Amino acid sequence: MSQNGHAMVQPAPPGATAMVFGAGVLPAGHWFELHEHPQHQIAWASQGVIAVEVRDNRWVLPPTRALWIPGGTAHRTGTSDGAAMRGIYLEPDRCSVSFGGPTMLRVTRLLHELFDLLTTPDTASARRTRAEAVVFDLLEPVEVIPIGAHQPTDPRARQVAAALTADPADRRTLAEFAADVAASPRTLARLFVAETGISFGQWRTQIRLAASLPLLAAGLPIARIAGRVGYATPSAYVAAFRRAVGVSPGRYFAG
Repeated sequence: MSQNGHAMVQPAPPGATAMVFGAGVLPAGHWFELHEHPQHQIAWASQGVIAVEVRDNRWVLPPTRALWIPGGTAHRTGTSDGAAMRGIYLEPDRCSVSFGGPTMLRVTRLLHELFDLLTTPDTASARRTRAEAVVFDLLEPVEVIPIGAHQPTDPRARQVAAALTADPADRRTLAEFAADVAASPRTLARLFVAETGISFGQWRTQIRLAASLPLLAAGLPIARIAGRVGYATPSAYVAAFRRAVGVSPGRYFAG
């Protein structure tokens, strides 16, 4: 990040056609700093799982999902367990489609194969143009509500937030957390609403659901995911997920 706190601008080099592809292997735990591109970007991993953060929203992307990031949108991208990431950059004045904000996209088997073809550097320009036209036709939004929560700044609330982020299955109540940080339950509850815009309970739910996404993307059974992120039963996890996101966990990454 630059000294004035703004995201770094990282333009992709122009290509002969509308799209420029970059490919690389991200090691486990690697994150790019907050940055933006003048071009639109499609963030996608052919193997593994990546995550993209835009402000307080977080998208987790297995190979069946990608994220459209409009040009000029500050974002962070990274991976917990390592991934083969493709950076797909699109010149805005040459795009036949566009989305007004970050948009999750469905990556079908055909789209996967086209991305692989276009990553090959020796693909002829005329062939690239034809393949890109098909890609534009195949870009299909997935209507889901992004998951994420703003971090509080008050030291007491931040200490609680750090504990829940490190262990979403922590079952301590608001009153128990309040005692641990030398605040009254009422004060702690007020801090979460004032600094995150949602209640403590809603904030905890968002953190739990965000923690569940990489596990869901990796194909873990719902019963194991529920317990690891703090839900007593799989049905409680499924119900919370559906209320917050609009679809069931099983449909979120369905191919």
